[in-house]
Amino acid sequence: MKLIIAIVQDEDSARLVSTLMDEGFSVTKLATTGGFLKAGNTTLLIGVEDAKEKTCLGIIEKVCKSRKQIATSPVSLGGANGMYAPYPIEVTVGGATVFVLNIEEFIKI
Repeated sequence: MKLIIAIVQDEDSARLVSTLMDEGFSVTKLATTGGFLKAGNTTLLIGVEDAKEKTCLGIIEKVCKSRKQIATSPVSLGGANGMYAPYPIEVTVGGATVFVLNIEEFIKI
C-alpha cells in the first residue's frame, strides 16, 4: 500500500478531489499555505493499493497543469531608507508536488 501526499494549488483542488473520488479513491483534504507566493494550497492524503498508484498519479498529472501568473517582487530603490517598490514578474504556478510513501500497515477504525 502507498500513501500519496499531493500538494496542489487551491485553484486545482476541487476538480482534483472530485475526479479522484469519481474514480473510487478516498481523499483527505488539508488546507495549507505555500511558501513562495504565500498563496493557499491544498494538501491531499490519498491511500492507494500498489496496483492503483500509477492511475492516481496520472489523474493528478492530468488535472494539475502548470500555468503562468504575474506576481509582484519587491525591488530596492536604493538609498538609506531601504525603500522597495513592487515589480511584476511572471512565475510558473500550478502543477503538483507529490510524495509517494510505502505504508507497512493501514487500519481503518
